[in-house]
Amino acid sequence: MARYRGRHAATGQGSTAGRHRISGGTRLRRGLGGTAVAAVVMAALTASQAPGVGLGGPQRDDGNGRTDAVEDRTPGDGSYHTELPPLESPNPPGDEAPGGGTESGIPASLLAAYKKAAASLSSSSPGCGLRWELLAAIGKVESGHARGGAVDKDGTTRQPILGPVLNGQGFASIKDTDGGEWDGDSTYDRAVGPMQFIPSTWSRWGADGNGDGRKDPNNIHDAALAAGQYLCAGGRDLAVKADLDRAVLSYNNSAEYLRTVLAWFEYYRKGTHEVPDGEGVLPTSPGAGGAGDSSGGTASPGRGHGSGDGGSGGSHKPDKPGKPDKPGGGKPDKPGDPEKPGDGNGGDDGNDGDNGDDGGSPSPGPTAPAALEAVSPGSFTAVAGEDFTERPRVRAENAQGKGVEDVEITFEVTGRTGASFDKGAKKFAVRTDAKGLATAPVLHAGAEPGDFVLRATVQGGKLKPVEFRASVTAPQPDGLARTGEAALEGAAGEDIAAPVEVRATNKGEPVPGAVVKAAMADQGKGPYFTDEDGKPLRTLQLTADDKGVLRLPPIHAGDEAGTWTLILRTGSAELKLELTVKG
Repeated sequence: MARYRGRHAATGQGSTAGRHRISGGTRLRRGLGGTAVAAVVMAALTASQAPGVGLGGPQRDDGNGRTDAVEDRTPGDGSYHTELPPLESPNPPGDEAPGGGTESGIPASLLAAYKKAAASLSSSSPGCGLRWELLAAIGKVESGHARGGAVDKDGTTRQPILGPVLNGQGFASIKDTDGGEWDGDSTYDRAVGPMQFIPSTWSRWGADGNGDGRKDPNNIHDAALAAGQYLCAGGRDLAVKADLDRAVLSYNNSAEYLRTVLAWFEYYRKGTHEVPDGEGVLPTSPGAGGAGDSSGGTASPGRGHGSGDGGSGGSHKPDKPGKPDKPGGGKPDKPGDPEKPGDGNGGDDGNDGDNGDDGGSPSPGPTAPAALEAVSPGSFTAVAGEDFTERPRVRAENAQGKGVEDVEITFEVTGRTGASFDKGAKKFAVRTDAKGLATAPVLHAGAEPGDFVLRATVQGGKLKPVEFRASVTAPQPDGLARTGEAALEGAAGEDIAAPVEVRATNKGEPVPGAVVKAAMADQGKGPYFTDEDGKPLRTLQLTADDKGVLRLPPIHAGDEAGTWTLILRTGSAELKLELTVKG
């Protein structure tokens, strides 16, 4: 069980003139010997509501026909776990073991998923700088690392981890958006899985992190990758403190949530160690996946889960990074704002319903774009000579998170590549529609394989651009054919008389540089190739020339008469040639 000596104290519910009232809370920690070593006074943010806005209040359109309820919660009310990590470093001085305390242990499957997701994002969104420890911190606060690692061998939770029913009773009212597919509730939505996505958010950000062809919020590999993409959205650089704060607040717009996640982030960065699945420390505060999470839940139909235990906690997620998650009209900080939104020191914390900045300056008007966000995935792939089947899409938003119409977005192909828009254009301007969406025109891959960046910018260049990574791969042959017709035969002890020449094609066109594997079907006897020292080889890898043609080296007939088979394979193509050896 977690070693804690108290909880955050939050008093002074409500708001005064639209601003938060702050009070102090004290957490007492004790060392291993039981002696008090520190007392930390924390400023605990209380719930606030703008005038006329209450729980179950208005919803906002995300620009894609979906709505996401604006909700508020009091920190510590069970919507996420509030325990902070121990004050002692996980690697005390003189301790050479990785990780030092019980709390630094992360269940094996969860640890692997966090690291894999971060590695994937380092390739698809290298400018984001996502560290796996941030995913681990969020996983800890949201679900106690999937209930201490209660997952199967594939990383799927053994029982559903569900947040509270979002029916307006203590939480927002969010009508069902998934037909009960993920949360087992066809009337209202509930947050789902180890990273606590609500179904409407998952429908947009869901990812397939384990490559099984499914996007399942109950699977930690899928959920961790989706959370990473969500945190990196909008071109954020998480190595920058302001961007890091905005990313965490976009997940749950609460100053205490931000402080709690960043505390675990820093703790895990100092050292962690792996523990077996199912043996992770469970949070004791109310919330999904915690020690007291036993109120029950209904498994999603056809998902292979048993009876759930949704619990009293869980976190409602916004359906768009950078949007507020609470009533009171809280806004994430705009670019250029101070680095610590919601620091509890009297500045703006993104939750109080004002302009979203510490200086009190007015935010951009409802028709002025304040941010440009990626809507489609961050990377695309096409085969050389073909068109990209997917088209990058972005959304221009005002400071309130609403889509802004008629904003000019320029899509630009950058880098050394033959990829282009129609008629060889490298730039193309598109205006946003009524929902603030702009979609790039069809992009032609060009003839040369390679990587490049497609950049989307708002006219004037004042907003951070969105970058999409694109790759052009060489076409894979779908056909192999011999160029000659002479019989492939030879006398025992000699060479096959006719040379073997093969052309690799794709849709009838030559494939330059195609890699072809040639192998004798009967290994150990029959015809063979030879290496530089004259030793027998029965398997070769060859590369086609710029016309898609490859020429096999001489084939020695071997000493045994008979009919043998030479097999050539590449891509989806296969060619079998008959070799005859006469005695």
